[in-house]
Amino acid sequence: MPGSRTGRPPVQRAARRPVAPRASRENPFLSLYTRARRAWDRPLTAYYLILGGSLLITVLGLVMVYSASQITALQMSLPGSYFFRKQLLAAVLGGALMLIASRMPVKLHRALAYPILAGAVFLMALVQIPGIGVSVNGNQNWISLGGSFQIQPSEFGKLALVLWGADLLARKQDKKLLTQWKHMLVPLVPVAFMLLGLIMLGGDMGTAIILTAILFGLLWLAGAPTRMFAGVLSVAGLIGLVLIRTSANRMARLQCLGATEPQSGPVDCWQAVHGIYALASGGIFGSGLGASVEKWGQLPEAHTDFIFAVTGEELGLAGTLSVLALFAALGYAGIRVAGRTEDPFVRYAAGGVTTWITAQAVINIGAVLGLLPIAGVPLPLFSYGGSALLPTMFAIGLLIAFARDEPAARAALSMRQPRFGRKRAGGPVRGPRRWNTMRRRASAARSSGER
Repeated sequence: MPGSRTGRPPVQRAARRPVAPRASRENPFLSLYTRARRAWDRPLTAYYLILGGSLLITVLGLVMVYSASQITALQMSLPGSYFFRKQLLAAVLGGALMLIASRMPVKLHRALAYPILAGAVFLMALVQIPGIGVSVNGNQNWISLGGSFQIQPSEFGKLALVLWGADLLARKQDKKLLTQWKHMLVPLVPVAFMLLGLIMLGGDMGTAIILTAILFGLLWLAGAPTRMFAGVLSVAGLIGLVLIRTSANRMARLQCLGATEPQSGPVDCWQAVHGIYALASGGIFGSGLGASVEKWGQLPEAHTDFIFAVTGEELGLAGTLSVLALFAALGYAGIRVAGRTEDPFVRYAAGGVTTWITAQAVINIGAVLGLLPIAGVPLPLFSYGGSALLPTMFAIGLLIAFARDEPAARAALSMRQPRFGRKRAGGPVRGPRRWNTMRRRASAARSSGER
């Protein structure tokens, strides 16, 4: 038969149905989630989030400080850029501190813990000496450095508690002592209460709340049981209640929660209500940079504690959500660094810094939104204030150093190809074979780090 050498009729094969490409058969949302998950799991994700997020917050903060402080400066017969220039100088110094901290080894960070604690306690004690301490808005927590420059030592107390507490808990964990209550609480809690006492002598309850949050964060990372948490929280809550009840100013701030009128009976809620007015008038995209109305004398502390309200008025919901997203990314990266390390000091220090920045951002933004009492704490990296910016940027440098120190991150950073064919220090330009070998090693290190 034609077409067949064996004489059998040819087999008629059914035509194959066209198969859709794999990419088109997959759920697009699932594919997007998979790619995003792979991007989050890369070894340098935390490093880029911390570095990029902190720099974006700082730069946007500089822009908003310039916009929010112009009217205040002119009302004080100062140049319109007065507060911006001081904040820019603090940002430059803070950037240098962040760079130094990011390049310092972990051993040097631990060695600085006790000197920083001693220096912070000494300066906080100097604040209470008449003639040295300066009172601002009823709180005596400042030391004059001459001219218009002042320093707030309690801001450095946050950094001191993080470093010293992390070093203390790491040493006790190495000696298997954290299973005992007395070693977990002493001397961490007494020293923290000493710092809180020095802060409260000046009347700054906002900073005391942040320090309490750092203490709870360190105890949580150390594995404190629920009963211990309940005991420490009860003592702190009782002390806070007494401090609030004995201060008319703090009671007034508490009574302004949910206020809709600037004068709510005998209580003056002007700042809280006008902060809500600023956010409400911004809409989705805001009135435009520099076009805020509330900063023209209606909103007190527009460039410090309530700069988030001016941001909402000028940049709208889009601007405020962007700021919240940057802080959320920074918090996620800090938690990731603390969760992936095997060094106890790095875990406690990264967790303490993350608790510090996240708690302070939540308290500041919650007060502006009218969800929390006004505590008088600045928005980290964003509000005006060099005393708050310098230790915060040093703490960001700590997180960057810890993120770079992960094994997979070190391997990924070491395999970067030199640009423009330049030679690296210590050897010639790596060829293709050498480059491929380093890529395979980095991939293996990344896989072991993810496991």
